[in-house]
Amino acid sequence: MLVLSRKKNESIVINDVIVITVVEIRGDKVRLGIDAPREVAIHRSEVFAQIQAQAAAGEAAPANGHTNEICEAGSGVYAAPTDVHQSPSPK
Repeated sequence: MLVLSRKKNESIVINDVIVITVVEIRGDKVRLGIDAPREVAIHRSEVFAQIQAQAAAGEAAPANGHTNEICEAGSGVYAAPTDVHQSPSPK
């Protein structure tokens, strides 16, 4: 495992297409912003484990392959139809 230190507003770039930015640090919690192509699935580990468990149990996954969950965005909270949250990339 590669371990890197980053401060607020600093980023990590993966394969020239994924950028992970430290958005906020509050006590022992870190908020990350992830900018990645739509075809890249991004899941929190507990959501990924749930998806894997459902697949192993033979349960049907949602048509889009993602789960519904509540996510924080900016100063608001919204229900998202997927656990992948991306802002449109500037053209």
